Amino acid sequence: MTEVVAALIWSENKFMICRRPADKARGLLWEFVGGKVEPNETKEQALIRECREELDIILNVGEEFMAVIHEYPDITVRLTLFNASIKEGVPKLLEHSDLKWITPDEIPQYEFCPADEEILKRITEACTPDDKRDPDIP
Repeated sequence: MTEVVAALIWSENKFMICRRPADKARGLLWEFVGGKVEPNETKEQALIRECREELDIILNVGEEFMAVIHEYPDITVRLTLFNASIKEGVPKLLEHSDLKWITPDEIPQYEFCPADEEILKRITEACTPDDKRDPDIP
């Protein structure tokens, strides 16, 4: 199993998604920025390195948001998504073909990598309160 890390980076009510290059596996699908964990590297170190390589930004890595295991035809990944924020830099497209900041309501407008589907569902649920009643009304 391949260990993969990714960043859930929020700016106000929007989070960052990146579009994979056309020539890569799962080309032109949208994903969270990140990549493979290298030997002798913690997940947090890998995420900081990947974001520097792919977007030329330095991250503050926070708590784990969630982890999923997904089997693609060519690879099985354990994807760990961390809450993160940009410490330094402005994202540049060094690896990806596009970058967007979207609200949870906009998720259906984009085609994501299959490993991200469960994560996107959780983001949508977390940002849409189940109980919309006024808490002061019994």
